[in-house]
Amino acid sequence: MRLVFISLLLFIGTAVYSQKLPSPKEHFGFNIGDNYHLATYTQTEAYFKKIASASDRVKLVDIGKTEEGRTQYMVIVSSPANLKQLEKYKSISQRLARAENLTNAQARDLAKEGKAIVWVDGGLHATETVGAHQLIETIWQFISRNDEETQRILNDAIILFVHANPDGQELVSNWYMRHADTLKRTLNNLPRLYQKYIGHDNNRDFFMNNMSETKNMSRQQYIEWMPQILYNHHQAGPAGSVVAGPPYRDPFNFAFDPLLVTGIDGVGAAMINRLNVEDKPGYTQRAGSVFSTWWNGGLRTTAYFHNIIGLLTEIIGNPTPARVPLVTARLIPNAATPFPVTPQQWLFRQSIDYSVSLNYAVLDYAVRNREPLLYNIYKMGKNSIDKGNRDHWSLSPNKVEAIKEAFQKDQRPSAQNNSQNFVDTIPLKYYDAVFKDPAKRDPRGFIIPANQPDLSSAVKFVNALILSGIKVEKATANFSVAGKEYPAGSYVVKTNQAFRPHVIDMFEPQDHPNDFLYPGGPPVRPYDAAGWTPAFTMGFRFDRIMNGFDGPFESIAYGAEQMTPGKFSNSANGYVLNAAGNASFIAVNDLLQAGVEVMRITDATASGTAQGSFFVKATAKSKSILEKAAKDYGAQVIAVSKQPAGVAKKIKSLRIGLWDVYGGSMASGWMRWIFEQHHFPYTVIYAKDIDAGKLIDQYDVIVFVSDAIPALGGGGRGGFGGRGPRADEVPAEYQKTLGRITPDTSIAQLKLFAEAGGNIVTIGNSANLAYHFKLPVKNALVEMNNGVERNLPGEKYYIPGSVLRVKVDSTQQTAWGMNGEADVFVSSSPVFKLSPDAIAKGIVTPIAWYASPKPLRSGWAWGQEYLQDGVAAFAAKVGKGNLYVFGPEIAFRSQTHGTFKFLFNQLTAVK
Repeated sequence: MRLVFISLLLFIGTAVYSQKLPSPKEHFGFNIGDNYHLATYTQTEAYFKKIASASDRVKLVDIGKTEEGRTQYMVIVSSPANLKQLEKYKSISQRLARAENLTNAQARDLAKEGKAIVWVDGGLHATETVGAHQLIETIWQFISRNDEETQRILNDAIILFVHANPDGQELVSNWYMRHADTLKRTLNNLPRLYQKYIGHDNNRDFFMNNMSETKNMSRQQYIEWMPQILYNHHQAGPAGSVVAGPPYRDPFNFAFDPLLVTGIDGVGAAMINRLNVEDKPGYTQRAGSVFSTWWNGGLRTTAYFHNIIGLLTEIIGNPTPARVPLVTARLIPNAATPFPVTPQQWLFRQSIDYSVSLNYAVLDYAVRNREPLLYNIYKMGKNSIDKGNRDHWSLSPNKVEAIKEAFQKDQRPSAQNNSQNFVDTIPLKYYDAVFKDPAKRDPRGFIIPANQPDLSSAVKFVNALILSGIKVEKATANFSVAGKEYPAGSYVVKTNQAFRPHVIDMFEPQDHPNDFLYPGGPPVRPYDAAGWTPAFTMGFRFDRIMNGFDGPFESIAYGAEQMTPGKFSNSANGYVLNAAGNASFIAVNDLLQAGVEVMRITDATASGTAQGSFFVKATAKSKSILEKAAKDYGAQVIAVSKQPAGVAKKIKSLRIGLWDVYGGSMASGWMRWIFEQHHFPYTVIYAKDIDAGKLIDQYDVIVFVSDAIPALGGGGRGGFGGRGPRADEVPAEYQKTLGRITPDTSIAQLKLFAEAGGNIVTIGNSANLAYHFKLPVKNALVEMNNGVERNLPGEKYYIPGSVLRVKVDSTQQTAWGMNGEADVFVSSSPVFKLSPDAIAKGIVTPIAWYASPKPLRSGWAWGQEYLQDGVAAFAAKVGKGNLYVFGPEIAFRSQTHGTFKFLFNQLTAVK
């Protein structure tokens, strides 16, 4: 009887408990995946809080604020016993991932004791609505199900469910649900970017850590938890498939440990097998999609450089029912798509079910292979530490080409023609000449000196490393390495650490292989950039150290961001701000907005600062502003006893217009971010504002990022999204943002603006404005074909996103504060020929040009010899005003700090 009573109590307790756990339908009013229904983030956040209070399998963690001020949550799901020991399992994960001071035996013991840590996110790209909704549904499945598989996963894994873009879900879901009539609901024509500044580029920020959401997630990934597997959900699958996933196509980045590549293959096999077992067709892999593992910068790709198995799937699906289209090429089974899907109607719920199955597949793999996963992340880290402690030569296409070239050079002329297709026929001495050459070794570390003009950019780079979990040291006293003296405060980054691939990737050039569809055929476009190397594009000084070294260094705590050590000392007379430092422009903007007079020194200064540096008289107000600029922003303020010799002219705060378009331009959003970070006041303007005319009464300078100005004769409309939505499809508050730049109206008004004394800055392909203005410039990348001029074809010239070196005329105001050379980011960027006669007359003036037949610094530049003597940037007189044209992406994703001054100088006018 007593046993019956106890059983009854347990049954009642269980029943009461289950009633407290709300299902998605009970909370949202619909099942996740129901047609024509989306949940907002407000509703989702409330649901997370409900289940956290009702379930002993859930811990809700606030990981930080978004750019719009919402709370970003991580929902940790595991067994109740594991949740009580999270710190223990986090510590084990950290120790294994960092691989510091562990023996193999100790690592195996920790692997036995630890739990598999698996990251599953959703919602990063908010219009890809499956992502956020599968997250909700998967969490519900894991907290409500009691089957054997679920229990096994909960016992042996800790799942980090992360909402990647709360702001975006709120915007997109409200936009979709705004119509009561379900048949009118659409995701089309979203009025603004679904991340405050950068929209889709929120998945391009993970090695720079600019955005709040990126920082929040990077801290959890690389400082707190170090998951062994990271699963990043996206849309949409290639037409004629349901989902694209791992393994991915070549090339993969040569910095990776081979265990990472085979680890991706192993998890990918588990994912596709799960769908096949469940009779869910349409998974495609490898050559079945465009996704590779070369590029760093995405949520899942940055993980690779930290020895984490990063997974990306791209799935179809929409709350409005759609169809799987007929693509005949995908109907025949092959290694990429062994189980094709046939054309059919496709419902939102099907995509949710596929996603839940894939999540279960990943987690089942993780717990079945728990100990190997935990040990392998240690092993990859240990391999990295070992490589950093000895001489090591990374394999790369350039080194292989050097072997081939040396061998071919030594052949007799008759044999040279036959030496192109050798495989194993080269004597070993040619290998030794490259892979035993001390000059071609990987560096043992890098030193970033504290005594450099743009220290603030250097520290931003250091913080990007620190937020990615990189071990950074700082000199506590002066020291010397390899015969060079360095001051205290210099930063040291050694390569003998677990995340060595990330260190190498951030400092060293990428060497993308030549990748063509077939020999002599068109190039295969990289998934994103082919080369990026922030240590180049950020424009600071650093040294590669080839041998092991040490010094008076202290380790910076993991994740501890650094403040730039600003410089300020009181002066009774005045202060100089070096034009070479980006932080100087922050201080200048603060001074101007406070009404303080600022002078610009138009020639080189006696104080040793760059031409174009700033002079400010000493007053109580200037002292207060400059002290704060030094403390908060790292400005280097030099106290002087008198105004430096040379011509000095007063500057003024300019009225800046920044072009944007309905729906939002990501490049314009990045520019907003840059302006705000450097305290430039600006107004966002649209085509209607330009077409209304009288621009000179409102603006001094207008900035056009890429994709603003249409090509000459190219259809007459610039900007994203073609013609854009109809006016009747847009709420009243967004009506002013409609329209595109047109030759007949917009271009005419811009020319009137320039002729009246206004300045215009164009970046990237918005250089088209120079052709509309009929300036004496031509496209340098053309050839004659049967008497007709045409653009060079991709078989001859192709430069996707890569870093190239240009010569700079830094004596011009346009380039004050810059060195005689600069690394620029090029992405199919325009290159120009200027009329020599127009140069002589001062109508056009080169600012930067490609002085070498081999300007490539990082990435891939096929046919780069065509660039020699081509102009990358120029200024042109247009009436009383000026047009400044920059072909490279001088503000690219707020990564190219080294070329920001090309822009800032045009926003800091001399009266």
